[in-house]
Amino acid sequence: MILRKFRFGTARLVAGIVSFALAGIGLESAVGRGVEPGLSDAVNWNWRVAPSVPDRRIIPEPVLTPKPTATPVPQGVTYEVQRGDALAIIARKYGMTAHHLKVYNGLTTDLIQIGQLVKIPSIPEAQAIAPLPKPKSSEKKFLVGGNRPVTEDELRNAAVQVFLDRQNFSSGPIDGKRSPTFEKVLYFYRLAHPEISEPGALPEKVAAEVGDGFTKYVLREGDFRFIQPPKATRPDASAYDELAEATHLDYRTPWEFVAERFHCSETFLKKLNVHVPTVPEIGTELVVPKVKPFKIEFLGLDAVQPQPDPNAPVRAAIVDLTVLQIFQNEALIATMPLTMARPGLRGRGKWTILNAIIFPRLGTIQEQRERAAKPKPLYGQPEPEGTPTKPATLSQEQFLGTGPNSPIGIIWVNLAKEGSTEPLIYGLHGTSQPDGDPRPYSLGGIQLTNWDILRAVQRLPAGTSLEWVEGGAAAARAAPAVQP
Repeated sequence: MILRKFRFGTARLVAGIVSFALAGIGLESAVGRGVEPGLSDAVNWNWRVAPSVPDRRIIPEPVLTPKPTATPVPQGVTYEVQRGDALAIIARKYGMTAHHLKVYNGLTTDLIQIGQLVKIPSIPEAQAIAPLPKPKSSEKKFLVGGNRPVTEDELRNAAVQVFLDRQNFSSGPIDGKRSPTFEKVLYFYRLAHPEISEPGALPEKVAAEVGDGFTKYVLREGDFRFIQPPKATRPDASAYDELAEATHLDYRTPWEFVAERFHCSETFLKKLNVHVPTVPEIGTELVVPKVKPFKIEFLGLDAVQPQPDPNAPVRAAIVDLTVLQIFQNEALIATMPLTMARPGLRGRGKWTILNAIIFPRLGTIQEQRERAAKPKPLYGQPEPEGTPTKPATLSQEQFLGTGPNSPIGIIWVNLAKEGSTEPLIYGLHGTSQPDGDPRPYSLGGIQLTNWDILRAVQRLPAGTSLEWVEGGAAAARAAPAVQP
């Protein structure tokens, strides 16, 4: 009995050592997070990042505009008056009052006629006219279109997220939620800006800088160069096959394009625009967060990385494996959330930022990544089975398409250990899955949203020190004054 307990305990100890070893080299199993669709096998292959191929769709300003001869597309949504309708009845369907519809449509009376077209304002447009009516439920929701609620709290939170985003303190996709990431970024911003510690100071600053936090955007013809046209799917094609066969991994829908352009979640964008048709078209007007838009059409025209400035030294830190912080002259100038793309990826000490690659290509021959060797059997235990046959590899390197829906997004930043210029297999990069916290496991290494990786690279010269820290130690060293 004692021997049996000893063997059982020793086996558990060995299993723990093996698990720790796997975690140390980034190969531990994914627990609590899924894998990006189509990559369940690919995450176990060796990959290399190759230089990009020039994208001829990248153009200098001005961007393309709708053709003058194009048929005008109605903006927003209109309601055709039916028998038995009244202005108040129509207004209630959209969570507002007859007054909102009268002002928005320029009506002087409540009289309407069968067949008359009534324009329906968006949520921010209706709020600009007058406060929306309080629903009967205690949740205080605005039911616009009858099925997509947006609360007052969500709108207020979104305005704060927009303000922080414009200050380069990103909490990820703007969604109106007070998530742990949002609270952490707000905490870092308060540390760097002690002047907003007074009660009411932050709301006043938000109102002065961004107002209600929203603006409008009209889809243009040029935008659709980066949006995949609808196509029939091959019944025998896997998700990975589609990634490998595509030359460009573009946005799947106009919603996705606009959501990434204005740094918000696609779900929240649709909540704000329930008055818009299911598939927005050229000329469709959308309510969007008032951020500095991510303009993919200009990406790569100029060098994105700045030159080192000895008078304004820059350093960066990854805090608690969840946040990237950038300092200039020891002042915290940017904070962005991140996640580890590979299971078990950890870093320690200091690394170095190397060069950035725009529209990177991922190449593989589908060779399996090396895993830690299995421990020898303990005394008295049977020998392990024979070594399994090594999977076949491709005879020619296979490349995935490039674009915003590449698993590594639109930018890859090579990283090296301190004192070395040899790139690691892990990089700092974008993602095709900006929504979701945490994001699913994928290829690459350390992933941010596409708009955040661009802003990060624009502040990280080659040679910048990147430190791995825990417990917010990096933020504690920030100077009080922050450059906007």
